[in-house]
Amino acid sequence: MTGATASLRRTLEGLPGVDAVGLEARAAGLGTRSIKTTAKQWAIDLAISMVDLTTLEGADTPGKVRALSAKALKPDPTDLSCPSAAAVCVYPDMVRTVREVVGDQLHVASVATAFPSGRAALDIKIADTQDAVEAGADEIDLVIDRGAFLAGDHQKVHDEIRAIKEACARSDGQSAHLKVILETGELQTYDNVRRASWLAMDAGANFIKTSTGKIQPAATLPVTLLMLEAVRDYRVATGRQVGVKPAGGIRTSKDAIKYLVVVNEIAGEDWLSPDWFRFGASSLLNDLLLQRQKMTTGHYSGPDYVTLD
Repeated sequence: MTGATASLRRTLEGLPGVDAVGLEARAAGLGTRSIKTTAKQWAIDLAISMVDLTTLEGADTPGKVRALSAKALKPDPTDLSCPSAAAVCVYPDMVRTVREVVGDQLHVASVATAFPSGRAALDIKIADTQDAVEAGADEIDLVIDRGAFLAGDHQKVHDEIRAIKEACARSDGQSAHLKVILETGELQTYDNVRRASWLAMDAGANFIKTSTGKIQPAATLPVTLLMLEAVRDYRVATGRQVGVKPAGGIRTSKDAIKYLVVVNEIAGEDWLSPDWFRFGASSLLNDLLLQRQKMTTGHYSGPDYVTLD
C-alpha cells in the first residue's frame, strides 16, 4: 500500500457514520419550512440564477441547443429584470454551439468521461474532457466509476478525478471547474455518499453533484443535506470551499425553495450563490418563470408563456 493510498483510507475510514433516521428527519423538517412572500420572490430569482439548463439527449440538434442557450440568457424576454441562468449543460459535441450563442455571458458546462456510465479507459475519459474544454467548456461534469468505488477501489476513483482535473487545464492558463457526479442513487448507503463526497473533494473537485439524471433515485433532499454537511465540514478542515449541485427530479419552485432552505440552514449563506450551489435541471426553469410571473401580476400565465424544452 502506497502512502497516498494509506492516507486516503485513513481519511475515509475516519469519517463518522451517518445516522440515517436523524438525517431523513432533519431533511423532512426543513422541507416543511415556509418563507414570507418577499423572501419567496428573492428565492425564485436566486433559484433561476442557479439553474444549469440542461439537455442530454441523443436526439439533441444544433437548433434545439441554440434555442435552449437563448432561453438561458434571457429566460423571460418580456421582463429584462429576470436573471439569466447560471449555465447551459450539454454533451461535448454541442459545446461550440452553446458558446456561439452565449459568448462569455454564461458558463458552458459539458458532461464528459463516458457519461452517464463512467465506464471507459482513462485515456478516453481524458480525451473526452480535453475535447470539451478546447471547444469552450469552462465547467466539466465528470461521473465517477461507481463500480470501482463499490468494489472498494477508492484510490482508482481518486486518481481518475485528479487526472481529469489536470485535463481541465485551458490554453489561457486557467482551468475549467470540475463538477464530480457521485450518482448517489447507485451508492447504496448514506455512508457511501459521505465517503464519495470527501474522496471527490480531496481529489480536487470544485463541485460535488448528486446525479446524472439518468438513474433513479436522482437528487433527494436528505442526500443533498448530507453533501452540504460534507462541504461545510471540508471547508472547516481544509479552508477550501466546494460547491454542491443536486440534479435530476427537481421540477417545481416549491422543491427548489426547499433546497435553498436546506443550503442556508446546513452550509450557510456563503453557499447561497450560483458560484457554490446549482440546480441541474431542464423543466425546473419553466415552473420558476410561471411562479415569478404569478407573483408579479397576481395570476398564472397561459401554457404558451414558457417554451417547451
